[in-house]
Amino acid sequence: MDIEIGKGKTARRAWGLDDIAIVPSRRTRDPDDVDISWQIDAYRFELPLLASGMDSAVSPATAIAIGKLGGLGVLNLEGLWTRYEDPEVAFDEIAELPSEKATRRMQEIYLEPIKPDLVGQRIKEMKAAGIVTAASLTPQRVPEFAPLTVKAGLDILVVQGTVVSAEHVSTRTEPLDLKRFVANFDLPVILGGCASFSTALHLMRTGAIGVLVGVGPGAACTTRGVLGVGVPQATAIADAAGARSRYLDEAGRYVHVIADGGMRTGGDISKAVACGADAVMLGSPIAAATEAPGKGYHWGMATFHPTLPRGARVKVGALGTLEEILMGPAHENDGRRNLFGALRVSMATTGYADLKEFQKAEVMVAPALRTEGKALQREQHVGMG
Repeated sequence: MDIEIGKGKTARRAWGLDDIAIVPSRRTRDPDDVDISWQIDAYRFELPLLASGMDSAVSPATAIAIGKLGGLGVLNLEGLWTRYEDPEVAFDEIAELPSEKATRRMQEIYLEPIKPDLVGQRIKEMKAAGIVTAASLTPQRVPEFAPLTVKAGLDILVVQGTVVSAEHVSTRTEPLDLKRFVANFDLPVILGGCASFSTALHLMRTGAIGVLVGVGPGAACTTRGVLGVGVPQATAIADAAGARSRYLDEAGRYVHVIADGGMRTGGDISKAVACGADAVMLGSPIAAATEAPGKGYHWGMATFHPTLPRGARVKVGALGTLEEILMGPAHENDGRRNLFGALRVSMATTGYADLKEFQKAEVMVAPALRTEGKALQREQHVGMG
C-alpha cells in the first residue's frame, strides 16, 4: 500500500534485511542433509558466493583461495591490480593514511592508467590455478577491455556500476548497448547493480545470466547519502525475484538474482536467500579476512571517483582466515564467521533442503528480531550487542 508523503507524492514502504525474520516451518532437517550448492550457466559452486570486485577484498591470490573453497572471486579489472605491476606499495600506503586524507590520496593513486597487458596477466594468474575465473568492468570500460578478457581465458564477465540500466541515455558519448553486447559477447555476463522490478527485468532481457541487486547497502558505500538513491535490500531482492518469475514466464529462461551488499552475518545471507536471492556477493566480510589485500581496510569502487566519491575507506580489522569466515569454525558468537555454515543451519532449522526451496520460506516484518530480550547483550557489548 502506498503511503502519502504529501499531496503531490506517494511512496511504497520498503524493508531492509534487519526489518524481517524467517519463520520456521512445520519441518526441521539435519544440516548435513541441506544442499547449499549453486549452479550458474555451466559452472557449479559449493557455496552460493561471489566475492565482490573490490580491491580491498579480491586479489588474484584471494580469488584463487575463494575458488578452492567453493565460491567465485571477482577481480576488479579497473583497480590497483591492473594499474600497478606491484600494487603492494599502494595497498601499504592506503592502510597507513589518516582518515581525513584517505579519499583525496586514493583519488591520486587511482589516477595511474590501467595497463592492458596487466588485464590479461591477472586473469591468466587466476586461470593457472584451475579455478573458475570472473572479473568486473564498468560499462564505460567494456568496449576497451572486454575483448582482452576473452583472449586471456576469463570464464564470466561482470559488468558492474553503482546503477546499471539497459537504457543509458547520453548526448555526449555513445552508450553501451547492453543487449547487443551480451548477445554478441563470447562469455556469459552478469549485470548490476539494480534495485527495482523494472530495472531487473530489463537487465534480464539483455540475455545476462545473472543480475546484481543492491544500490548503496555496502559497508563502504556512501551512495545513499551522497545521491539519495537506493532501496533497502529485502525489498530490492524480492522485487528482483518477482522480475525473475516474470521473465521466466516470458522467455522460459531463468536468470539468477544475486544479492550484492548489506550482508555481514550468516543471518543476513539467510534472509537474502529467503527473499529470493540465488546467491550473494560479499565485500566487507571478505575484506576482513587475513588473506585479503586491504590489510584490514575496505573501500568500494566509487571511493576514488575523481570528482564525486561515493564511498569511504572503512576499517574492518581481521576477523580470521577466509576459511573461518566462510566455512568456520567460529569461535565468536556475533554471526560474522562461518557464514555459510549459518546458512546451512538456518535452512535446516526452518525445514528447507536446498536454495530453491528456501526462497519460498515465509518471512515477516519483525523490527524487534535482533533486540527483543537482548538488553544484557547490548549493555555488555557481547553477542548481538
